[in-house]
Amino acid sequence: MESDVAESGSGTLFVVSTPIGNMGDFSFRAVDVLRTVDAVLAEDTRHTRHLLDRYEIRTPMLAYHEHNEARATPMLVSRMRAGESFALVSDAGTPLLSDPGARLVQAAIDAGITVSPVPGASALLAALVSSGLDVTRFTFMGFLARKGRERTEQLAEIAGLEHTAVLYEAPGRVGDTLADLERGGGGARRVAVAREMTKQFEEVRRGTVGELRAYYEEVPPRGEVVIVIAGAVREAASPERVRERARALRGSGTSARDTAAALVAEFDVARNEAYRIAREVEE
Repeated sequence: MESDVAESGSGTLFVVSTPIGNMGDFSFRAVDVLRTVDAVLAEDTRHTRHLLDRYEIRTPMLAYHEHNEARATPMLVSRMRAGESFALVSDAGTPLLSDPGARLVQAAIDAGITVSPVPGASALLAALVSSGLDVTRFTFMGFLARKGRERTEQLAEIAGLEHTAVLYEAPGRVGDTLADLERGGGGARRVAVAREMTKQFEEVRRGTVGELRAYYEEVPPRGEVVIVIAGAVREAASPERVRERARALRGSGTSARDTAAALVAEFDVARNEAYRIAREVEE
């Protein structure tokens, strides 16, 4: 097989996708690239060693992760400008998607070094295409903030989306996240919770946010989880209906900010108007 590595001049940074579970998803091209580069840049060298050993890849590895990327990036760029090529991999799936690597890719581009993707497995795309929801347009949210204003703003953004949203979540927090989406007015929205994609216990559970919130509060999922949420369908409603909904949310203890986000998501109401109504009904 012909090598992808540059023959002369500066080297190349290959961004290589690795299996997320099923080892059969590793491509012939990925194996060839990992065999021919000067080094493999691994998020966890111990984890990646198992993959390299399986395919009899003897290429040296260098650790590249969130704790050393600022320090390591200039050295790696210098080596690529001198003609070396590297393959960037994460522990599983496609690098940069909630994994380290963006700093190195940008630095390589700024230095005029070729950045070449080697596509493959991605939990994001696997969950999306098996969700049964509209995939024409989607927003990837990564991992939500665990608490505070940033989380509130992210949930409000999801509530306002009229297209599909995709996010990663720790298994122990799936029920809480679905509950937060429900409190924000998204209880009736369609959702798919995909876990352990391509692995032995792969599962995609579909329903409404409210239905799956109730299920996962009783049966916490295991393994790696991707949540796919359908876009909001805005309802044309009378001012009385909007205020009625606002009163119900405020009466259940929902904050004015979250109530406003719910009104924006459920009805054709401007954000400022929704917040005004949310404040008025508590007076």
